[in-house]
Amino acid sequence: MIGFSLFYLLLQYYLRLIMKYIVAVFNISCPPALLQVARDLVADASAEAGFESFEDTPKGLKGYAQQELLNTTLLNANLADIPLENTLISYTFEDVEDKDWNEQWEEAGFEPINIHDKVIIIDARHPQEPTEKSAIPVYINARQAFGTGGHQTTKMMISTLLDTRLEGKRVLDCGCGTGILGIVASKLGAKKVVAYDIDEWSVDNTRHNAEQNNVSNLTVLHGNASVLSHVSGLFDTVLANINRNILLQDMVAFKAVMAPDATLILSGFYENDVPMLLETADKLNLHEHLRHTTDNWCCLVLKA
Repeated sequence: MIGFSLFYLLLQYYLRLIMKYIVAVFNISCPPALLQVARDLVADASAEAGFESFEDTPKGLKGYAQQELLNTTLLNANLADIPLENTLISYTFEDVEDKDWNEQWEEAGFEPINIHDKVIIIDARHPQEPTEKSAIPVYINARQAFGTGGHQTTKMMISTLLDTRLEGKRVLDCGCGTGILGIVASKLGAKKVVAYDIDEWSVDNTRHNAEQNNVSNLTVLHGNASVLSHVSGLFDTVLANINRNILLQDMVAFKAVMAPDATLILSGFYENDVPMLLETADKLNLHEHLRHTTDNWCCLVLKA
């Protein structure tokens, strides 16, 4: 009889083999200067609805998703809510060959990402010696092309963490993905890090990356913000690099686990989204402390 662990791995492999993928071809009609911004917004909106990876096309982009995990109702709602004037977005579905659409990206890996010569994100599959010897190395084995530190929002979040006092503090990482933010927080001195993600693959990936970085004070949970009701203690710093709509929905849950003088650091949205986020924050007695922007992406630091 095979052991449970081996059985589980074989089951996961079998499920990967039988997963049915489809591709959505997104056509974006907008002024040429807005096309890349529109692509980013469509990818952001689509990822929440189940899409795993994307590739640019001359008229927009293609998105790949497991058919069983795709939420077309959420996709349509998110696309309709994209805040770009004079922009029309449509899409059609095509069947595609069953395969892991992140495999090629994963094999190619990514170049080291240097953040202010203080933190360097390194591809764990293709490790390189940090060029800046005094920088903190963070090794990430990304199972999908998200959360490596290459995106503007992740860079801003890490940059903000570098300016945040974390020594001896409790940190919460909401929607942890690869676990990069929680791992950076731990390496910057956080006493305890709790992370969660609704995607089981992300939970496993975060655990794996924590081990890769010898981070032993990070606990990761599977689920949405409702898991916070089972977490004891309050947090000094709460991190959430998530889609705008999820932030608006879950901010009340974040506030409920924040210590009286805690900091809430948010990203994953555009600067145009800030007013509605601040409106929700104000109702929770959270107010803007700092704001960073890069290529229209925004990072907000909120305090009570």
